[in-house]
Amino acid sequence: MDTDEHVIEVTGLHRVYEGGFEAVRGISFHVDRGEIFALLGTNGAGKTSTVELLEGLASPASGRVRVLGHDPYAERALVRPRTGVMLQEGGFPSELTVAETARMWAGCVSGARPPHEALEQVGLGRRTDVRVKQLSGGERRRLDLALALLGEPEVLFLDEPTTGLDAEGRRDTWELVRALRDRGTTVLLTTHYLEEAEGLADRIAILHEGRIATAGTPAEVTAAQPSRISFDLPAGYFLGDLPPLAGLGVCEHEMDGRAVRLRTHELQRTATELLLWAHRAGIELAGLDVRPASLEEAFLDIARDAAAPRTKEYAA
Repeated sequence: MDTDEHVIEVTGLHRVYEGGFEAVRGISFHVDRGEIFALLGTNGAGKTSTVELLEGLASPASGRVRVLGHDPYAERALVRPRTGVMLQEGGFPSELTVAETARMWAGCVSGARPPHEALEQVGLGRRTDVRVKQLSGGERRRLDLALALLGEPEVLFLDEPTTGLDAEGRRDTWELVRALRDRGTTVLLTTHYLEEAEGLADRIAILHEGRIATAGTPAEVTAAQPSRISFDLPAGYFLGDLPPLAGLGVCEHEMDGRAVRLRTHELQRTATELLLWAHRAGIELAGLDVRPASLEEAFLDIARDAAAPRTKEYAA
């Protein structure tokens, strides 16, 4: 795709805090126009530090950031009117009503649309007279989102957008974000919900210790992980009684008592050969559990890898 379509470009980005702590260690990625891009990461991985640089809240120690073709920190006046930001915590005056808060915020936004439209869009149309302090946690997140949408932004930054929402509210927010994407809005979000990233994002990047450990579409990231098969061998059978594991496509295995756990990148072949062997032997594999690779497995694999020997930079 033409680089003009790279609405967000990050190259060799570093962020260093006072005292020398390097929170972001040379990451590179891009986000295309009309794309939903999710940043995931273990605690302290550098997600918030990265997003703050993209929002223009701080200047990087080194590296390059461009949002809509501009430096979001040095050229903030050119970038800010075209972006919307939903922080983890809005921090709005608790005594104001929802409508008063939206009107106040609209006065700070260039070209803001009528506040009631944004409130209706996020499902707060009937809560306009309620004070902010009386809103539930999920309703406050809806208010945060409404205010981020007041300026009808070209680029939308969402930091943990569905925290505190119930299942219905989370699904409604996903549908809204997809609709924004379909209208051409570029969305960068952080989330702790792997289901959210897997179902919502066009591409993801998983950060670990300030670097991008892996990146790609959810399917690409998932495909790098082996699937799992587990079962209990019947009495009198041992691991050596199975067909050669390498021939089954097994890449890792372990045994705990009678329980056998296999990992494979060829799930269909491995499962088929295993079941054919059991059928020919006339035995039942009790507790048989077959699980395809998942984004959760990819994330946990990175989280467990404290030394991060696989970590490398990706030009996502």
